[in-house]
Amino acid sequence: MTKFSDLTLHDVLAGLEAKDFSAVELAEATVSAAEAAQGDLNCFTVIDGERAKAMAESSDARRARGEAKLLDGVPIAMKDLFAVQGVETTASSNILKGFKPEYESTVSGNLWNEGAVFFGKTSMDEFAMGSSNETAATGPVINPWRAQGSTEKLVPGGSSGGSAAALAAGISYGATGTDTGGSIRQPAAFTGLVGAKPTYGRCSRWGVVAFASSLDHPGPFGKTVKDTALLTQVMSGHDPKDSTSYPGEVPNWVKAVGKSVKGMKIGVPKEYRMDGMPGEIDKLWTKGVEWLREAGAEIVDISLPMTKYALPAYYIIAPAEASSNLARYDGMRYGVRVEGDDLTDTYEKTRSAGFGNEVQRRILMGTYVLSAGYYDAYYVKALKVRRKIFEDFNLAFEKVDAILTPTTPSAAFGIGSKADADPIEMYLNDIFTVTANIAGVPAISVPAGLDASGLPLGLQVIAPALDEAAMFTVAGAIEEAAGFTAKPEKWWG
Repeated sequence: MTKFSDLTLHDVLAGLEAKDFSAVELAEATVSAAEAAQGDLNCFTVIDGERAKAMAESSDARRARGEAKLLDGVPIAMKDLFAVQGVETTASSNILKGFKPEYESTVSGNLWNEGAVFFGKTSMDEFAMGSSNETAATGPVINPWRAQGSTEKLVPGGSSGGSAAALAAGISYGATGTDTGGSIRQPAAFTGLVGAKPTYGRCSRWGVVAFASSLDHPGPFGKTVKDTALLTQVMSGHDPKDSTSYPGEVPNWVKAVGKSVKGMKIGVPKEYRMDGMPGEIDKLWTKGVEWLREAGAEIVDISLPMTKYALPAYYIIAPAEASSNLARYDGMRYGVRVEGDDLTDTYEKTRSAGFGNEVQRRILMGTYVLSAGYYDAYYVKALKVRRKIFEDFNLAFEKVDAILTPTTPSAAFGIGSKADADPIEMYLNDIFTVTANIAGVPAISVPAGLDASGLPLGLQVIAPALDEAAMFTVAGAIEEAAGFTAKPEKWWG
């Protein structure tokens, strides 16, 4: 009997084509695994067995007619930020409890059009605001990984931690996420997965609950670089409903995986070697450089001098945009409504009850930096820094084809160990990832090793805008050299 949890997306496609199992059998196994794990991992907000079975039946019928599509029969977990028509979509917030959109997000629609099977929505940090998946209204998501000899519950990373946990636990075969400052790449590193953020505009943001509109990047998680390339390819494409959507054709990125990096120039930015960086992270980065050198790439030392300003700029721009985007949640049209003595009191009570602490903190920060007395001092200055960071990358990519850095400053940490102590310490988790969001360039995290406690660590590849092919080629070379096959030892239901 096939052990479904061990299969990659491409394994699933091969098994379906060979008739080793049907899409219905796979969907039923996936739903059962999701329901069994939910009590321990808390990674789903919705599990929909009926819809999964119906979509799988349609997939089996298409395959029987010889009309199978690119992802036919593959169960995909959807982050609860993507609107799925008729399915509760809450962004893991109380303020959207009970909201069922009458429309489909463009990204999820692209997946269903290629035959993917919906089976569940995954939990996330509320409105994607967090780096640990502890701010969800439904409680923290638990990482399937544990440190050796320990039963401590670890974070899966955020904000797309539910998707990462579901895939790492072998429940799903691909998953969607959004990346505003590292929310795909950081969870991927924490859970031993591949996570990609394509160029800004490659994947439509239409039907995706907005956090910070100029920084939000939909993207996928996969078990392999090849799986992730295929998912990115299907999710991408021009969308007239999104004014920032890139109008060009979507290349075949699967073909880029496995290509030689011989002759490619890989940049190593000196600014990413920071004081206090754990020796394990530095050692892994050095190892990654050697892997690419041995594969025939030329290593080039580069400078990204504005890197040190990226995090402060991000935590001005993102909350500012969030405070504007979240103004629409007032209890008037949809979601939770708490009646007050008058209209203003209703607004205040609804938003106080509906938003969690982290979301309220960021709305307040954003409102402050946009206020009349501080707009020029903070927000306008942050936009100028953003432009400088963008120029840094443009200059670097005149010399190199891609950049290699660590993904995160540490492995997964314990639930409550940072969020409860100091929000700033939590924000520092995005230190290696935010620059790519600010510049809008594609970036990917690849699992490359384990720390001393047996927890996964990732390396990040950043490529020029619209050159996802280079990103996937370099990522594939790292994946091959690293030979990462570790999986979490099963302890969940």
